[in-house]
Amino acid sequence: MNGMIKTFAAIGVLLGAGFFHGPVMAADAATADEAVAKVQAAARYLQGKGASGYADFNNASGRWVWKDSYVFVFDCRQDRMVAHPMRPDLVGRPIMQITDNAGKYIFKELCKVGASPGGWVEYAWQKPGAGALSRKITYTLAADVSFASGIHVGAGIYDDKITMAELAKVVEKITDPTKYPAH
Repeated sequence: MNGMIKTFAAIGVLLGAGFFHGPVMAADAATADEAVAKVQAAARYLQGKGASGYADFNNASGRWVWKDSYVFVFDCRQDRMVAHPMRPDLVGRPIMQITDNAGKYIFKELCKVGASPGGWVEYAWQKPGAGALSRKITYTLAADVSFASGIHVGAGIYDDKITMAELAKVVEKITDPTKYPAH
C-alpha cells in the first residue's frame, strides 16, 4: 500500500511538471481565489521565515504546489528567480528578459503590479500537462522579507474566460472582507 501511495505521488509530480501530456480536469484547475490566498499566505510565511524560507518553495510536492498551480518567488531588484518548484533551472537566473510568444515581458509586468494589494498579469504560458500555450493569469504580491527588497511571490491560473475585472474583485474580496462578509 505504501508503495502505491509513493507511485501516485511520483505521477502527480511528473504531471505537475508537465512530463505527461493531457488535459487537466476542471476539478484540478486552480481558482483565482486559491491563487490570491496562496500568494498572500506565502508572503506572510516569508515575512516570518525570512530568506531561509525560500527553499520551501522549490519543493515540487510541497505545500506551495496544488492542483495545476504553484507559488514561485522572484527578486525584481536583483533580476533573478529565487525559488520555483517546477522549473529549478530558472532559480538564480535573470528573469526580466523572459517574454511570452507575443513579446510581453512577463516579469517586468509582474514587478510593476506587485505592490500591495497585489495585481494580475495575463500572458501565454504552457500549462502543466498540456502541449500548447494557454492563457495564464498570475497574481503577484511584494513580500516583506528582512534584509531584502524587491522580493515578490506569484501564482497563476489557467482560465480562458475570466475577465480582469472579475480578478480585481477577487483581490478586493480577499483583501477587504468587510465589503464581502462570509455569510
